[in-house]
Amino acid sequence: MSDMKIEIRRPKMEDMDELNRFFSKVIRDTFEKEGISEMVGDMKDEMACKIQYLKTDLESNGENRYFLIGLDGKEIVGSIEYGPVSELIVSCTDGAFSRLSEIGTVFVHPDYQKRGIGTLLLNVMLLTLQNRGISEFCLDSGYSSAQKVWKKKFGEPDYFLQNYWGEGCDHMIWKRNSDDFPLQFHL
Repeated sequence: MSDMKIEIRRPKMEDMDELNRFFSKVIRDTFEKEGISEMVGDMKDEMACKIQYLKTDLESNGENRYFLIGLDGKEIVGSIEYGPVSELIVSCTDGAFSRLSEIGTVFVHPDYQKRGIGTLLLNVMLLTLQNRGISEFCLDSGYSSAQKVWKKKFGEPDYFLQNYWGEGCDHMIWKRNSDDFPLQFHL
């Protein structure tokens, strides 16, 4: 691991096909690990949403959505983005977070998880937000595995929606300030 060098950069139009495959792989893996792989429609919706977010970024040159990708050599191993708050967050917070930016699409390739790549991407995104004068942000998760990570990084959520996705499947939403977190840029 010590000799792994992750390049973080903005996506390019020529990355689209590989990012499509990357999103598909990570989302399918997540649904499988969460025990919800039979929810094929939701899986397809999630993939379509991420592809649309990416297109919005590329078409607006990062103005309407802003992605970063992590690469190990030429292989995409991680992604993160920020943009306008989702309708889900607006609805679940009764509009309280509607003016915030949302960090999302924090994905790490299954073969690269638990190596610090997600944290590295998050730190670069927090620095990006700070540089753009954005201090408050929110994020959400309905995946139990991701919720554990976010609780460890950000503490208890501001909104806890018990059984939102069905029995035992909660949804959590956090609001945080980018200035409150020390940034680390090593794996």
